[in-house]
Amino acid sequence: MALPKTRYAHARQGERRAHLALKRPRLVDCSQCHRPKLPHTICKNCGYYDGREVIKTD
Repeated sequence: MALPKTRYAHARQGERRAHLALKRPRLVDCSQCHRPKLPHTICKNCGYYDGREVIKTD
């Protein structure tokens, strides 16, 4: 197994992992029911996408 020639400091390790933090999902309001939803997805509440009903809700 390969071994590193020098030991990396904890600060360098943190710099490498700085972009791995969890990000909150971006939400937009549905144009029909005005509830938050993920962008470019069908609204789970009313079934509309881009002003059209995609899924029939009962």
